[in-house]
Amino acid sequence: MSDTLGTAAVNRSRLGGPQAGDAACAASPAPRARKRGRGRPRLEIALLSGPAIIVFVALVIFPVALAAYYGFYKWQGYGVPTDWFGLGNYKLILTDPSFQHVLLHNGMIVVLSLVIQGPLAILLALLLNQKIRGRSIIRVLIFVPFVISEVIVGTGFSLMLQTTGAFNDMLQSIGLGFLAHDWLADPNIAIWTLMGILTWKYIGFAVILMLAGLQSIPDELSEAARIDGASYWQVQRHIMVPLLGPTIRIWGFLSIIGALQLFDLVYIIWGQYIAGTAGTSTMATYMVANGRDAGNYGYGNAVAVVMFLISLIVALLYQRLVLHRDMRGAVTQGVS
Repeated sequence: MSDTLGTAAVNRSRLGGPQAGDAACAASPAPRARKRGRGRPRLEIALLSGPAIIVFVALVIFPVALAAYYGFYKWQGYGVPTDWFGLGNYKLILTDPSFQHVLLHNGMIVVLSLVIQGPLAILLALLLNQKIRGRSIIRVLIFVPFVISEVIVGTGFSLMLQTTGAFNDMLQSIGLGFLAHDWLADPNIAIWTLMGILTWKYIGFAVILMLAGLQSIPDELSEAARIDGASYWQVQRHIMVPLLGPTIRIWGFLSIIGALQLFDLVYIIWGQYIAGTAGTSTMATYMVANGRDAGNYGYGNAVAVVMFLISLIVALLYQRLVLHRDMRGAVTQGVS
């Protein structure tokens, strides 16, 4: 009996006695608590992002999938589609000369938007970033066209730019009647008319975006450059504009996607028939003219899918080739 008690005492002493056992029991729930601690942030993320994900799937993913489904049929827009056409709609789209023309128009609008609006917005932002009299009023006047409805803008310009409209009358009254043109129907200048309207409409958004980027640049950098003898334009060229690069690249991305999906102003000003002859039609106006207005909703859905794929490919390439540095800087590593 005594040997048994002695052996138990030795084993207890080797294990650290009752205190060690109690400590081990107290420490055992730690992994479970750690798992609960990791699960709570995941639950919070699911609860906060869940509604947004549901809305995104319902309003973006599901319509795209449904359009892809209808694009395989010859469908008149009512009832269940039964006339299977396979890839026929997509073959017609890619071989249609009219679609190739509208694709070229969209490409021209993308390039001209970047070339015209970008430098102009940077220049205006640099000037409005200085302390000048009436700066707030000028900012408001530049931004006002952006908040005006496209319907109002399109209707107003379609009336003013007619051959007997207010713009030609103004040119006549100031002695510049030789400059009067058919600004909307002439295919040689219609695309430039469209670019002028787009610049007037959307330059305010670009300027406000550039101003926000300029105001995030520390003033100490420009002050140090001036102390070293740099002129105003040298400061803007070598300090402000390079540091404005991320903002410019983000604006470029938004401008490209908007130009690829341009519809409302073209449709309101030129309509579905004049836009084609004037050289201002876009993929979106082509989709409406050859889909809904022609009663061929299957074909229209196929055009919508092609537009989506083109926009997606351009967005991925832009992110890969242009935004890769900005995206790398925005990614944060999780702390283990």
